[in-house]
Amino acid sequence: MKRYVYAFGGGTADGDATMKEILGGKGANLAEMARLGLPVPPGFTISAEVCRFYYENDRTYPGELWEQVDSALAALEEKTGKRFGDPERPLLLSVRSGAAVSMPGMMDTVLNLGLNREVAEAMARSSGNERFVWDLYRRLVNMFGDVVMGVQHPFFETEIEKAKREAGVEADTDLTAEHLKALTERYLEVYRDHTGEEFPEDPREQLRRAIDAVFGSWRTERAVKYRQIHRITGLLGTAVNVQTMVYGNLGENSGTGVAFTRDPATGENVFYGEFLMNAQGEDVVAGIRTPLPIGELGRILPECHARLLEIREILEKHYRDVQDLEFTIEEGTLYILQTRTGKRTALASVNIAVDMVSEGMIDRKTAVRRVSPDQLNDLLHPMFDPRAERHPIARGLAASPGAAVGTVVFDAAEAEERARQGDSVILVRQETSPEDIGGMNAAAGILTSRGGMTSHAAVVARGMGKPCVAGCADLQVDAETRTATVAGEPEPLVEGEWISIDGTTGEVMRGRLPTIAPRLGGKVDTLLSWADDFRRLGIRTNADTPEDARRAREFGAEGIGLCRTEHMFFGEDRIPAVRAMILADDEAGRRRALEELLPMQRSDFEGIFTAMDGLPVTIRLLDPPLHEFLPLEEEQQREMAEKLSISVERVREKVEALKEFNPMLGHRGCRLGITYPEIYEMQVRAIGEAARNVLRRGVSVYPEIMIPLVGTAEELRVLRELTERVMQRVFETEGIVDYLVGTMIEVPRAALTAGEIARHADFFSFGTNDLTQMTFGYSRDDAGVFLPAYVEQKILPADPFVTLDRDGVGLLVRAGVKKGREARPGLKVGICGEHGGDPASIAFCHEAELDYVSCSPYRVPIARLAAAQAALGED
Repeated sequence: MKRYVYAFGGGTADGDATMKEILGGKGANLAEMARLGLPVPPGFTISAEVCRFYYENDRTYPGELWEQVDSALAALEEKTGKRFGDPERPLLLSVRSGAAVSMPGMMDTVLNLGLNREVAEAMARSSGNERFVWDLYRRLVNMFGDVVMGVQHPFFETEIEKAKREAGVEADTDLTAEHLKALTERYLEVYRDHTGEEFPEDPREQLRRAIDAVFGSWRTERAVKYRQIHRITGLLGTAVNVQTMVYGNLGENSGTGVAFTRDPATGENVFYGEFLMNAQGEDVVAGIRTPLPIGELGRILPECHARLLEIREILEKHYRDVQDLEFTIEEGTLYILQTRTGKRTALASVNIAVDMVSEGMIDRKTAVRRVSPDQLNDLLHPMFDPRAERHPIARGLAASPGAAVGTVVFDAAEAEERARQGDSVILVRQETSPEDIGGMNAAAGILTSRGGMTSHAAVVARGMGKPCVAGCADLQVDAETRTATVAGEPEPLVEGEWISIDGTTGEVMRGRLPTIAPRLGGKVDTLLSWADDFRRLGIRTNADTPEDARRAREFGAEGIGLCRTEHMFFGEDRIPAVRAMILADDEAGRRRALEELLPMQRSDFEGIFTAMDGLPVTIRLLDPPLHEFLPLEEEQQREMAEKLSISVERVREKVEALKEFNPMLGHRGCRLGITYPEIYEMQVRAIGEAARNVLRRGVSVYPEIMIPLVGTAEELRVLRELTERVMQRVFETEGIVDYLVGTMIEVPRAALTAGEIARHADFFSFGTNDLTQMTFGYSRDDAGVFLPAYVEQKILPADPFVTLDRDGVGLLVRAGVKKGREARPGLKVGICGEHGGDPASIAFCHEAELDYVSCSPYRVPIARLAAAQAALGED
């Protein structure tokens, strides 16, 4: 017979801490604590395998389950000397969830099972504590009604508030036994009115239905959403823990509390927690009464406090990690109801990991493994104060982390103007374009109603370290009226209104939420230095300005893996020359305009080379189609015509002529360099002259010139020859600089013919944003409409623009690496798409034997840690 039920406590421990997959974290740890001899109320765990069976078999159970439950219940009765449902010696039970991965508050709990009217009356007589009994009974009716039958808690809350008003008291604890007995009758009426049936008197029926409810809670909306947010996959389901009740509400020498073996907010090595006397567990977290700090227990019940401190030491040393424990004191006797690895802030996570190495509790490898790379996000960006109350009015994609507070503006120019006046603004757009770059830079945060995780807004915001919520479908932006309607909100957002956006969660709130500043340095640097010792992958950054480059270098970047030259063209002092070049009638006209751009581009590169002194800088030549540099709105077209002293009609004609049905597959990248070689000539010359100039000033410079969107070897051969020809002219007289010429592999054909292309390349850099787009046939700016549904329905395991698709795009990457290195041994290979900052994608890059990843400046520390964890995963 297959085993589904495992006992713990009272001298028995059928499981241990290694059995989390089937017993869940709670059940496995209860068994482990029982093995350690700690005071655990006895009980039994129903395996998570039953949960899987339950959902695979139309919410039914294995045939042998209830026989095993009955047997475990009989053994529990023998251990305790009590009987379930017996009025004279009543055994009361709790039923709690417990998955292999902790999901605090996401699934259900029912306490005090086994009470009915007969048992309650008998307990009241025999215990001499009538108030305690009716307090238990009313709690059972409330929790059973809410959890098992779906009677919403506010219906019960209304009755207890009414009872307190009638009794003239403020606290629940001031209600007398008579008050609570009458309240129980009211609760039973609420239950009957909302379910159409009487509260079940049969304790075994209560138990079965409670077990049903806990298994049912595995697929509640909140539990599913929690697993999605935290990327929890591959679990069997939840286990169910049935445990003997111990009572913290028996009087003033009883109580209940929650504690952490270290401060979960800061990581400080102090016992941290709170408790309530004369209370049950849910009272501590419900907020109805104000709990006391754990230190106060030493004054009230010093022996229990001393024992709790001993158990703190035992648990932390045993598990070698911070523990979150729940305890109950029943008439002066301490019981431990649960222990689990404590949830903690990013700051605490780092501090605890480093401190435990110093204390000899763990080694450096364990410390590096223990901190989640994504947690570092919280240390790199402002966060909303976790104590602040928030009421989201809309949710979008958490495109760039951090908290931003500002007044709404609907266009980039206004954002720049308001920022110049010292205002904090949030730029709200349907979607952003390269022309918005100034406003995006000026804004505190960016909110768009369209676009995905690799949309223009998302990519640029991450590069700038700006909080961004993208693809907020509940938002309808009307730039003309300067308003944005929000689904479900009676009033639209208007220009000048204060809003708060959370780029870490994707939430949008009205008003001004308080923020707390990020904290770096110290132990974060220590942990990252250990990570650097373990990783094989190099970490570069995507940076387009000296400021970005310096910031990334401070974060530990080892070079620039992608410098996008087109972002340099949108400055107010240079966009007119770019537009003049586009509108020129012939090559001579284009060259005149490019001559005007040359010194500006050269200056840009000098600044970046100087900031990255001694480190490689990969510069991508112009990639986007030319129409992106021309205005679409009539007023802007008129202004452009005036500045260039040409007719508006000519501007409109050019805009129309450059329109493409699918610009992402159109006249862009190396195709521009082939048809308008003078553009690439100017850029290469600017790179060469900038390198020569900074070399004169003693800067060590290592330029890498990258040709984008190559699909054939011949494209790269032609443009490499152009590059070498220009560089030869630059260095004819002095200051020869070593440089490399390579290409982005972002077209599937390039990956498949990488052997041919590698003959003309010194390096490859996989542009996985476009490679993903072309492999799937998804528009990355429009896929946000359906990708969330694909992920939710498990059509895709994750958004492929966030986490690299191993099975499709990954095969192309592996093929490109293999073919490229076969043709050119030692070929340097990196990745410069947004995947370069995603921990799961970084693990793939390590496995695929890439040389480096490149990511946004604010993702550099995350990439350093993720690369180390990928390397340690091979141990």
